[in-house]
Amino acid sequence: MKGARPKKKRAAISRTRRRSPVREPASESAAWIRELATPYLKGYLPIAASESGLRGYWFLASRSSSSLAISDSRSASHRRSNSQAAGFFVGYLVDGADFSFLRPEPPECLVFAGIRPVGGRLHKRLAAEPDSLLRKTFEYIRWLTHRPPRFVFHEHELPAMARHWPMGTWPIEKQKHLSRNFFIETLAWLVRSGLVRKLKEEAARS
Repeated sequence: MKGARPKKKRAAISRTRRRSPVREPASESAAWIRELATPYLKGYLPIAASESGLRGYWFLASRSSSSLAISDSRSASHRRSNSQAAGFFVGYLVDGADFSFLRPEPPECLVFAGIRPVGGRLHKRLAAEPDSLLRKTFEYIRWLTHRPPRFVFHEHELPAMARHWPMGTWPIEKQKHLSRNFFIETLAWLVRSGLVRKLKEEAARS
């Protein structure tokens, strides 16, 4: 047929499209994440993430917990703060340098429960101890979720309980839609597990 592309050329174009770089989500264009997550994380304070590697929002258990959002460039596993804080991150991992323990393939969708300072009294009680809230929630939520991506647990890291998924194979035009599905599903499980309510209560106790 006149004007039709040769099959080899069409195949080459198709492969090029599949390998197209994923557009990095910008924090200033991620306000929809705050609007999507707020109904699931009622009572948490949303703060735009400003640190390198993350794009999205922190949802903090109290207004005094703003130190959970990190702004320095040190390794995530070695950051320390005198202030205790607990909450959730919802958004994108666009640089895996500080989160190599997750074995990420950036860019990724990422949701995690975090407690600062890592190794501090609150972190030990809620994440590191054998009967900690996050450990027990992780064991329960792993039982609930049988298909990937499953939650992972890292008791010595800021993202103590996390769920993440690579976006590299997603068509650019579907990234926001698929991201929404991932965030909604993950947040719904966190609410169902009771962690959203319990973490806020534990942070208030501290």
